[in-house]
Amino acid sequence: MRDIKTITELILDEAEKIIKGKRDEIKLLIMSMLAGGHVLIDDVPGTGKTTLVKIMAKTLGCEARRIQFVSDSMPSDIIGMNIYNQKQHDFQLRKGPVFTNILLADEINRAMPRTQSALLEAMEEKQVTIDGEAYMLPKPFLVVATENPVEYESTFNLPIAQLDRFFIKLSLGYPSREDEKKMLMSSAHGIDLSLVNKVIDGAEFLKLADTIGAVHIEEKVLDYIIDLVNKTRSRDDIAVGASPRATKNLFQASKTWAAMQGRNFVIPDDVQKVAPPVLSHRLVVSAMTDLTDGQKTDMVKDLLEEIEIEKD
Repeated sequence: MRDIKTITELILDEAEKIIKGKRDEIKLLIMSMLAGGHVLIDDVPGTGKTTLVKIMAKTLGCEARRIQFVSDSMPSDIIGMNIYNQKQHDFQLRKGPVFTNILLADEINRAMPRTQSALLEAMEEKQVTIDGEAYMLPKPFLVVATENPVEYESTFNLPIAQLDRFFIKLSLGYPSREDEKKMLMSSAHGIDLSLVNKVIDGAEFLKLADTIGAVHIEEKVLDYIIDLVNKTRSRDDIAVGASPRATKNLFQASKTWAAMQGRNFVIPDDVQKVAPPVLSHRLVVSAMTDLTDGQKTDMVKDLLEEIEIEKD
């Protein structure tokens, strides 16, 4: 079986046939998928979010579906419902778009909280409940949700309990001038996804993900992770620090990132790389502090600088 580093590089190469200059962001998305975590992308329209999801699905040989959230979206629009079949005189399950491998929840903050919460069970338990009966979702299963950071009319902020269920939060951002030029030259006649090849299938991907458990993490690096999380809980400018779930996610992200570098052990650099996207969206700043997402990311980086790791 091919190793995680090899598969990561192959997926990156395929993605970069279409999306230019976003290697680090795509690598974080792959990391989250390997770790079994969900992704929140905070970006303006037109930066390639939908295209990226389609590319990831194709490289993995998986199915991807998309939901466009609007203010009147209902939970049944996501999970499905039982519909009465007059010919058979019985109810039949009509599955919603959540029954897929990669679900793009587009502009999730436009949906009412009740509808947003319909995703919580799917994200946490990898199952949905319809009329009292539980249905398991396909494996692998990943939610990639997007929100528009500019428009606030007719939107509902995600509660901290839901934000905490996203493994990472990232932003693709605008391409550089050179990358945008390359993008125009390579897609003058539209985006051609036929250029993207399948790298691995879902079953092999899951087997690769299982090997991450064998990645070793020394006690001093584990203490580094715990010290960082505890720092977020003791600062005056942070009203709500990172949760125990965040600690687990940072632990898993660090091990996954190490495996993606071809190592079977974690070093502090791994923690420093993944900590900002894992932790920043989970922090609630105090009422006297008004920070943007970028500033919260910088805050996490500053906290990393403040913590000393034990030397050998």
